[in-house]
Amino acid sequence: MAVLNLRPLAGGRILRGSQPFGLDAAATSGFLAEHGIQAIVDLRSELERSLVPWLVADGGGEPAAVVPPAVELIHNPLDPNAVAGSLQAVETAEDLGDLYLGWVRLRPEWVADALRPAAQGKRTLINCSLGKDRTGVVSAIGLLAAGGTEDQVVQDYSTTTHSLPDMLQVMAETWRLHVPSTPAQYFSPDLMILQSPEAAMRHFLAGFAREFGNARGFLREAGLTAVEVESLGGAGT
Repeated sequence: MAVLNLRPLAGGRILRGSQPFGLDAAATSGFLAEHGIQAIVDLRSELERSLVPWLVADGGGEPAAVVPPAVELIHNPLDPNAVAGSLQAVETAEDLGDLYLGWVRLRPEWVADALRPAAQGKRTLINCSLGKDRTGVVSAIGLLAAGGTEDQVVQDYSTTTHSLPDMLQVMAETWRLHVPSTPAQYFSPDLMILQSPEAAMRHFLAGFAREFGNARGFLREAGLTAVEVESLGGAGT
């Protein structure tokens, strides 16, 4: 298995992706080394992390849910069920964009904290479960701050569509293994909450621009320093 939905942003300073599906300690270490990852920002809830933890070998060679000092593991959780709106209420692309806007509106510091390692020059992997929604929101703002255009943000977000069928199958298998009572329909690709349509990201970006102006100003207000924001801007697209 692997980290799915994986791709670079901001000149390679940021990698975005899914959780580490099926990676044991050795495979995890190999993956981190292969991609030169210096920090992992994990946006998942405690429950999600417990089902699919990041694993590396400890000093005795046994798996442990600890990343060695060379790679900083940062837990920066956002539980979609506890913040701004109901996942079950998402029926249209606009609903999905509004959900994202609610996260940013209520938790601006969450976005800043997710991007801080990259803003400090570390090659950073940002992940949630599928690497679609929470990762998509953070990636969108990071890409804008790095000088990306709206069209580039939308293209990056919608790229996830190609990975979704395989990811949803793996996700369903993972949850059924640990939570056998999970209904199969929770992972139906027909659910809007499990899609990544262009219209959702365009709706989010329009609302973001109305409320916050530009990404760099937003990140300054959310807690990044001027130097950190400038560093993101110099990372390129």
